[in-house]
Amino acid sequence: RNKDTTRDEFIFYSKRLMRLLIEHALSFLPLKSVTVETPQGTMYEGKRFHRQRITGVSILRAGETMEQALTAVCKDIRLGKILIQTNLDTGEPEVSPAAAWHAATRHQHLTNHPALPPQLHYLRLPKEISEDYVILMDSTVSTGAAAMMAVRVLLDHDVQEDRIFLLSLLMAEMGVHSVAYAFPRVHIITTAVDKRVNEEFHIIPGIGNFGDRYFGTD
Repeated sequence: RNKDTTRDEFIFYSKRLMRLLIEHALSFLPLKSVTVETPQGTMYEGKRFHRQRITGVSILRAGETMEQALTAVCKDIRLGKILIQTNLDTGEPEVSPAAAWHAATRHQHLTNHPALPPQLHYLRLPKEISEDYVILMDSTVSTGAAAMMAVRVLLDHDVQEDRIFLLSLLMAEMGVHSVAYAFPRVHIITTAVDKRVNEEFHIIPGIGNFGDRYFGTD
């Protein structure tokens, strides 16, 4: 959180937290008992993930930083990406230009039209994702708007709600409550929760703009 932390240190400790967060999240996946034979010729009973595949989906751009930690602990995991543009004035995902034009041609008032869909700029999901357990990754979650849209995209691709795990290094209480209220069966796992969001929709006390600090684009 220290504003004077160098970029190298910020990346180093962020990666440590990501690894711990993902390892902890994996402990919530369904396991089954298995018995194996050790090199000493004795039997040992352990646990193994026993359902369908695990797929990681990052919310660009900052969520992409968590992919390395995920692939380090999950062999041959499939990855997907979602890019949702957030409006800096409202903290909400932007309205699609196509949707705005369609509404205007129907003489609707755009500023008071809550049903307009937000803008999904990019989507790449692995095929046959509907039976997978999905690790949805975003470095920080403030209002929860982008996270909720990403969850809705997964549900639209027939992923089961209780198989979605939302992982974030830092969340605001507002974001936690928003996601949990909208999708009560989604698993939310984070390393810390901050109390509030300011007028610019930044988490307070927060860690600043995670993507800028990580990629060095302040």
